[in-house]
Amino acid sequence: MAELYSADEINTLFERLPSWQQDAYSQFGKMIADEDNTYPCVPGRMGFLSGHLRYGFTCDPRSENAAEDMADLLRQYGPVSRDTGHYASIVVICETPSDLKDHTTVEQYQTLFWQMLNRVSSHDTEPWPEHISTDPHDSSWEFCFGGEPYFCFCATPAHELRASRHFPYLMFAFQPRWVFESINDNTPLGRKMKTLIRKRLAAYDAVPAHPSLMWYGQQDNLEWKQYFLPDDEQTPSKCPFMRMKQALGKLTR
Repeated sequence: MAELYSADEINTLFERLPSWQQDAYSQFGKMIADEDNTYPCVPGRMGFLSGHLRYGFTCDPRSENAAEDMADLLRQYGPVSRDTGHYASIVVICETPSDLKDHTTVEQYQTLFWQMLNRVSSHDTEPWPEHISTDPHDSSWEFCFGGEPYFCFCATPAHELRASRHFPYLMFAFQPRWVFESINDNTPLGRKMKTLIRKRLAAYDAVPAHPSLMWYGQQDNLEWKQYFLPDDEQTPSKCPFMRMKQALGKLTR
C-alpha cells in the first residue's frame, strides 16, 4: 500500500526512503520555499511552510501500479484532509526514469497526465458527488475521488517557459475544493490572492499567464483546462477525462 506522509514523517524517515524520493522531496522543498524566486501559488507555498501538505510517491506513471498507488493515496487522504490545515493539498510525485524524463515532450506528458487521471478514477468505488456535474464542459465539474472534489495540478520535467509548471519529476497535486470556500472571486481574500498570484506568475514564468486561469464557478471557466497548462496558450478542444463514458460503457456490456 502506498504511504501517505506528513512533512514531519518524511523528515523522520528521510534516510530510509529510496534515493529518488529523497531527491524529489528535497527538490520540492527548495522550489516552493525559495525566498529569492517566490513560487507563485500562494496556497501551495503557505501549505508547505505551515505543514498542511501531505505527500505520496508512485512508481513509473506509465505502469498500472502507479494509478493504483495514487488511488490508494487519495483514498487515505480524503477522510483526513480537513484535519491537516486550512491550506490542505496532497502532493504525489511519480518516479520518472531517465528515458521518460529525457525523451518526453510537454504534449506527451499531457497525454500521460490524462491517462493517469482516467486510470486512477477507474479505481474509485464511491459515487460521484451529486452537486458536481459529471460533464467536464460544465462550469461546476471538478475531478472527484472518494466523493471529494479536487482541483488538480500537474508539473513536468519538460516545461521550460512556464516555470511554475516545471518540476524534475512528474508531479500531481490535488487540492480539496473546500479549501476555496473562502478563496474565490466572490471574497476579498480571493480577489487579493488572485492579484498576488498573477503578479508572481509574471515574474516567475517566461510567458504570460495562461488565459484558462480563472476561479471555480466563474462564467466561461472550465476547471479541466487549468489542470495541465502547456508552455504555450493551447488547450484541447475537448476534455480527455473519460470516467463517465467508461461508467456508461460498463452498464451497457
